[in-house]
Amino acid sequence: MPQFADTAELLTSELVTNAYRHSTGPAALRLRALGSARLRVSVWDADPHIPPPFDQGSGSLHPVPVEADGGRGLFLVCHYADAWGGYPLGDDPFGQGGKLLWWELGLSAADCGAAAA
Repeated sequence: MPQFADTAELLTSELVTNAYRHSTGPAALRLRALGSARLRVSVWDADPHIPPPFDQGSGSLHPVPVEADGGRGLFLVCHYADAWGGYPLGDDPFGQGGKLLWWELGLSAADCGAAAA
């Protein structure tokens, strides 16, 4: 999926940066192939707070004021990812709760079938 590499790097960087800047304790990154042409990236961290707009699923996005120093990273994820979301975790693999934010990029199963035809 080389056509998605630059976008995947940007979106991954945004989620990892948010975990680093806004959480204390451990964090984890997971890359998962969903079929041959779709990628899901998820980032877990120990902070249970789910930031907007991830707290509302694929809801509406509110623009960041021009004069703001930050706040555009998750907007970029929501804008460029094909799907995205977040949810709190009660018992994660590390036994520390927290949250999981994720995004997906690539062709859907229907798109893969159409491309093969």
